[in-house]
Amino acid sequence: MDDVTITETPTYDPLIDLAISNGVIDQQQSKELIEEKQRSGNSIRKILIDNGYVTEEDLLGMMASYQGCDVIDLEIASFDPDVIDSVPANIARMYNVLPVHTTGGTVTLATSNLIDPYVMDELMFVLTRDVEFAFAKEHDVLERIREYYGEESLSMADMIDGLESDMASDHSLTIDEADAASLESAAAAAPVIRFVNLVLYQAVTDRASDIHFEPFEATFRIRYRVDGALYEMSPPPKRLALAIISRIKVMSGLNIAERRVPQDGRISLTVAGHQVDLRVSCLPTSHGESVVLRVLDRSVVSLDLENVGLPEDIYEDITIDIEKPNGILIVTGPTGSGKTTTLYSALRRINKPESKLLTAEEPVEYDIDGIIQVQINPSSGNTFAKVLRAFLRQDPDIMMIGEIRDIETAEIAVQASLTGHFVFSTLHTNDAAGAVTRLVDMNVAPYLISSTLEAVLGQRLVRTICLNCKEGYTPDSEALTNLDLTQADVGDRQFFYGRGCSNCNSTGYKGRKGVFEYLRMSDPIRELVNNRSPTLYIKEKARELGMRTLREDAIRNVLDGYTTVDEVLRYT
Repeated sequence: MDDVTITETPTYDPLIDLAISNGVIDQQQSKELIEEKQRSGNSIRKILIDNGYVTEEDLLGMMASYQGCDVIDLEIASFDPDVIDSVPANIARMYNVLPVHTTGGTVTLATSNLIDPYVMDELMFVLTRDVEFAFAKEHDVLERIREYYGEESLSMADMIDGLESDMASDHSLTIDEADAASLESAAAAAPVIRFVNLVLYQAVTDRASDIHFEPFEATFRIRYRVDGALYEMSPPPKRLALAIISRIKVMSGLNIAERRVPQDGRISLTVAGHQVDLRVSCLPTSHGESVVLRVLDRSVVSLDLENVGLPEDIYEDITIDIEKPNGILIVTGPTGSGKTTTLYSALRRINKPESKLLTAEEPVEYDIDGIIQVQINPSSGNTFAKVLRAFLRQDPDIMMIGEIRDIETAEIAVQASLTGHFVFSTLHTNDAAGAVTRLVDMNVAPYLISSTLEAVLGQRLVRTICLNCKEGYTPDSEALTNLDLTQADVGDRQFFYGRGCSNCNSTGYKGRKGVFEYLRMSDPIRELVNNRSPTLYIKEKARELGMRTLREDAIRNVLDGYTTVDEVLRYT
């Protein structure tokens, strides 16, 4: 038997233990809270208060009693400007704390969250003084931070200027690349910690999905990906690249002295009051390590199938198909098109006590209570094929394969379906019909595909127009021709675009929306598959049977005023 370790990651929040110990909830209710957190992305604190388990005042009293702090009312408190100035704006925003008074070398910070010992140590370090805490209402803390620090945090340019001056006076920023102790010292320097925290805070508040740290011969570039597009920040000094990257590696538990091979890690931290996970990838290059952080912010991702954005007809079809006892459902699209979110949402929909769910992922992006999730790690021998063979001996009802990438994983998926399991997976193809022929190209027998495949969901993400600067216009004949529309199709409806404003960083777009096509296997489609028909024939037959293509669904979003012609032409 292959030796494969399968683990389930528990979901933990100290507020749950506190609520149980104070008799606010019982064990069964704690499970319901965790499920609600996983489903909605809301914090346990918000769920406890919104669902009436406890008032915010009582919750603050419980937290204060537990951690030996006072509760203060920020609405009637007075503040000394010198005390406010003792904590930089970016620190207050990052950690969601407000300085209320100082005594000797100690500053008292108002917060609305339970105090993490790691965060307390880090605050003491970056503020270079002892800290104490007091609890206050969340709304009051946020409002006072806005009132006393303004809407904008310390700018990146100001932070970089501060880094430059700190370099001249802080000997810990003098780095010997061959000395691990020197790297650790630089990574632990207060200016570097403050700078990295600001980068992370800015990325989360700007809703970035990825943060890129890229060293080149003469520059060190930092870029954010927001709504699928990359934006460059003011670059820090090139000589600080090693210290900044070492800081990220320390935070993610990676070996800072190893810069010759790729490394992967993970960071969990609280930014502006909510939990964020960061997936870290380090890649050696000719000018240093390139590091990319994937931002997994559960507060902006809802793992409910209802919230994926599926059109009503596709939503009705897919909810029927995923309840079937066996078969295969494939989600297809390019990297970053939302495939994983859709799959997780479908799994959550059918995650019931009477069903056993197993997933094989590379990597595991979100922990879902009740689902056994396995991290694929080829370097340690945990390959997709090896894990999936072990899955079949684990008596599952439903399996998710992160990606069907070769004949071996495809055959295991087919075998699992034939033996009474339902299988979810992804493929990188341009459209739903292409997924069918891709499986044929992998040398999966056509009759096996037609007998096991239930449906293919193709999807893309297009940027939505910023509501703050949205303007209408009458489309010209060229725009209509590009979309294969006629004036009769459009009638007197306007098209829209965003002229650009501060709310959308002058891009004209704010947020993204899914466009979809759903190919359900039917007898005519199965006949084409068995005859090894080309993708185009399968696509045209599916359209005859009622499938709306990605382009057609995207055009519907243009006509409804959600997105632009340019986005449709770029992504479909």
